[in-house]
Amino acid sequence: MKRFILTLALAAGLPLAANTAQAAAFNQVQTDKSAITFTYQQMGVKMDGKFRKFAAKLSFDPAKPTEASTTIDVDLASVDTGAPEGDQEVAGKPWFNTKAFPTAQFVSTGVKAVGGNRYDVTGKLTIKGKTQDIVVPATFTPQGNSGVFDGSFTIRRGDFAIGEGAWAKFDIVANDIQIKFRITAASGK
Repeated sequence: MKRFILTLALAAGLPLAANTAQAAAFNQVQTDKSAITFTYQQMGVKMDGKFRKFAAKLSFDPAKPTEASTTIDVDLASVDTGAPEGDQEVAGKPWFNTKAFPTAQFVSTGVKAVGGNRYDVTGKLTIKGKTQDIVVPATFTPQGNSGVFDGSFTIRRGDFAIGEGAWAKFDIVANDIQIKFRITAASGK
């Protein structure tokens, strides 16, 4: 079977972090230094993939982390399963159905500091027209005039109808998909 991926998420769950030592807000996402990847099990074997295209908006003032916000749009047709035939399969109607649902989206609704540059980012993840509330654990690492937000979360593909028809069962492709992200953002004035 062509490699399947389900990550939308999207990359979705961008961490918004705080470091009160920083003075500038982080609002310029550097997609060339960022990544959204995913991992899943297919016939008991770990498989990895990524999305080559996504857009992210971020507004984060380290002095006011609860006012942070982010929106991430993932181009589902940009899926990279490691094999061209797998990419085509996953873009098809049973999986992502990219003709009808070209993007997955995560929109944050809140950020809670949990200590040690760690945050819980709450938000809504939408894939194939289905929306779920999720909590994304994330960390923030300041690096001069930029900062790196790292995190991961797990979604269940069945919740988003990813893998319909013969693929609706979880005997070949597991239900759980781990999404990982690294978002680099520069501080702007």
